Amino acid sequence: MNLANIDKLRILNFPAPVLLKTAAPVEAFDKQLAELAERMFVLMRQEQGVGLAAPQVGVSLRMFVCNPTGKPADDRVVVNPRFVEMTGAEEASEGCLSLPGVTVNVRRATEVVLDAQDLHGQELRLNGQDLAARVWQHETDHLDGKLILDYMSPTDEIANRRAIKQLKDDYKAAHA
Repeated sequence: MNLANIDKLRILNFPAPVLLKTAAPVEAFDKQLAELAERMFVLMRQEQGVGLAAPQVGVSLRMFVCNPTGKPADDRVVVNPRFVEMTGAEEASEGCLSLPGVTVNVRRATEVVLDAQDLHGQELRLNGQDLAARVWQHETDHLDGKLILDYMSPTDEIANRRAIKQLKDDYKAAHA
């Protein structure tokens, strides 16, 4: 992994192409990966988020950072996640740092078991309920190129039409 200028990474907005692609597995558990995670925590906190996936900062790797409680001790880096078990279901409104101004009702499992790796490549088994389970599912969707837009009902489409058009127009203007 060659990530020059990690400190210049920023959160990308829809429709940036990297947000719509399946991310590659992390294979190098090195200093750069740790620096990337640290930068992602900084960006997540700046935007008052509870999770941020590497593709959201333009890095197509299967890694996300999260902290559903806001307590520093609950910072978590999740690398190469795989859901082992998903139970229960609840629909709730979700936003996304890459889709400012957009909220979508998304049905998610209320309890999940996740196998993953930490920053050093050590295997982890994580059990999450409620908000943690929702965050892990949302961030793993990013690693699969899936956004909350993929869950929109016709009502959500109408409610978010303006915000989505604005994001597309802003992206087009910035990349003209």
